[in-house]
Amino acid sequence: MADQAAFQQDVRGWLEENCPASMRTPMPANEHPGGGRRASYPNPDTKLWMDRMASRGFTVPTWPKEYGGAGLDKEQARILSSELRRINARPAHLGMGISMIGPALLEYGTDAQKAEHLPKIARGDIWWCQGYSEPNSGSDLASLKTSAVVDGDEYVINGQKIWTSGADHADWIFCLVRTDPKAPKHEGITFLLFDMSQPGVTVKPIPLISGFSPFCETFFDNVRAQRSNVVGEVNKGWTVAKRLLQYERTSIGGIGGGSQKSKSIEEVAAEYLGKQLDKLDDPALRSKILRHRMNDRSFALTMKRTAEASASGLAPGAESSIFKYYGTEQNIGRYELLLGVMGTQALGWSGDEFSDFERDTTRAWLRSKANSIEGGTSEVQLNIIAKRVLGLPD
Repeated sequence: MADQAAFQQDVRGWLEENCPASMRTPMPANEHPGGGRRASYPNPDTKLWMDRMASRGFTVPTWPKEYGGAGLDKEQARILSSELRRINARPAHLGMGISMIGPALLEYGTDAQKAEHLPKIARGDIWWCQGYSEPNSGSDLASLKTSAVVDGDEYVINGQKIWTSGADHADWIFCLVRTDPKAPKHEGITFLLFDMSQPGVTVKPIPLISGFSPFCETFFDNVRAQRSNVVGEVNKGWTVAKRLLQYERTSIGGIGGGSQKSKSIEEVAAEYLGKQLDKLDDPALRSKILRHRMNDRSFALTMKRTAEASASGLAPGAESSIFKYYGTEQNIGRYELLLGVMGTQALGWSGDEFSDFERDTTRAWLRSKANSIEGGTSEVQLNIIAKRVLGLPD
C-alpha cells in the first residue's frame, strides 16, 4: 500500500506539472492526437502533451518498457487512469497503433517486429490504418481477393480495400492479403505490414453525409512488402485478424461509455431548455435522459473492469462484441437525445445563426449512423454474442 501511495503521489505531481491547461478541456475534432509522419497540430499543446506522456511511457502504460511503455501493473495502471480523470485530461495519443495493431503485435509479433514498430507507436511517430474490407468482402471478410505473391524476399501486392479509415493520413497499414487462392476462404490469408508511402499505393477519400471523409478507397498496384513483415504464420492470418477485431470492437465500444464528451446531455438540456434535469416539464424526456445517464455509467464501469483485466494480461475475447454493440447503441442514443433537446438548433450546417457546438453536433449525429456498421455490423455482433458468449445453437 505504501508503494501504491508513493506511486500515486508521484503521478499526481507529474501530471499537475506536465499536463497543459488546454489538454484539460474537451477535445475538438481537429486536435485529435493521432501522430504520424504527416501530422499537423493546430494546438501545439497536443504534440507537447503526447511527447511528455510518451517520455514516461504513459501513452501505453502497461506495455513493457523496452517497447515504449511504462511497464505498469494492474493497480498502477488503475491509479494512472484515475489521476488522468481527476484533472479531466485528454488522451495524449489515440489511434489504431495503440488500440489495434500494437496489442496484436505484443501477442503475435516476432521480437524484431516488436522492437521495430512498438516504440514508434508509443511515441506517435507512425499513423496506422487497417486493410480489411473490400468492395465485395464486407461482413464476409474472409472472401477477400487482394493478392500477395512471393518475389524473392518480398511480396508483391495487388488489389483494393475500402472503408480504410484514415488511409489518407496513414504511414503504414496492417493488411489482410490472400497468399493461397486455392485454399478454403478462411485459409490462405496472411496478415502483412507495409509502408503506405511507396509507389503503387493510391488513396481516395469517400465523402460522407456528415461532411467528413475519414474513410477511403485504397488501391494497390504492384506494392511491395518484406516477407519479414508477416505477422503470425503465412496462410494463417485469419487467426491474427480475428484477435485484432476483438481489440478493435472493444475500442469502438468505448465511444458509448466513459469517453470524454464536449458537454453532457444534462448540461445541454439546461442550456437549451433553461431547466435542470429534475425540473424538466417533459417527464418522458427526463426519463430518457436519466436512463441514458445510468446506462452510460454502468457501461463505463464495465469498460473500466475490462481495462483492468487487460492490464493484467488478459486479451479481449468474444465479449468484445458486447462492448461494440452496446457502445454503438449508447453513442447513437446520445445524439438522438441531443436532437430532442436542441431541436432544430441540432440541425445546423452553416451560418452565423448556429454555434460551433451546434454545427459539430449535426455532423456528429450524422456520423453516428455509421457506428452500427464499422468494426463489424450490429447484426454480426449479435450473432457472435449468441454463439460465442451465450452458447446458443445455430
